[in-house]
Amino acid sequence: MANSLDNSGLDVIFGNARTCRDWQNGEVPELLLRKLYELTSLGPTSANCQPARFVFVISSEAKNRLKPCLAVGNINKTMTASATVIIARDIRFFELMDNAESAASFAADQQSAEIHGFRNSTLQAAYLIIAARAIGLDCGPMSGFDQTALDNEFFPDGRLKSNLLINFGYGDKTSMPERLPRHAFGEACKIL
Repeated sequence: MANSLDNSGLDVIFGNARTCRDWQNGEVPELLLRKLYELTSLGPTSANCQPARFVFVISSEAKNRLKPCLAVGNINKTMTASATVIIARDIRFFELMDNAESAASFAADQQSAEIHGFRNSTLQAAYLIIAARAIGLDCGPMSGFDQTALDNEFFPDGRLKSNLLINFGYGDKTSMPERLPRHAFGEACKIL
């Protein structure tokens, strides 16, 4: 197929990639964070709404602010990761849209804006995982945190609402478990 990744490229992003829970020491430099965002931002969202906002938690001070918000089982894996990104959605994302017609539609229909904001910020989180793996970073997405506590700590003005967290850096592959089973095509898919 023209313009498709070969199997080794697919293995980097999907085949050999696993959710990391244990990490090697290693800083993720700002230049790499910028590259990660640039790649993530290229993924499509409905009406180019781009509702996700990314807060990179790297410093000890920021990690200590995040720690009380985490589920107990996520504390060690987050504190030892090189970085954690809080994926949040901007509840007024439509104010920054280039498409005036769609922006006006979202502004007039808060329920639609909320659905699109949540759906598309989640989609952007998936793009971030793929982009991170493509540039050599390992990832550990998580939903085990106290959303209210996190939002109060990091987004006190209420404009941003947290969606999920992703730890990333350089995974310790020695402790990585085998991939758990995936549903077969016939279990998850239907062709009509």
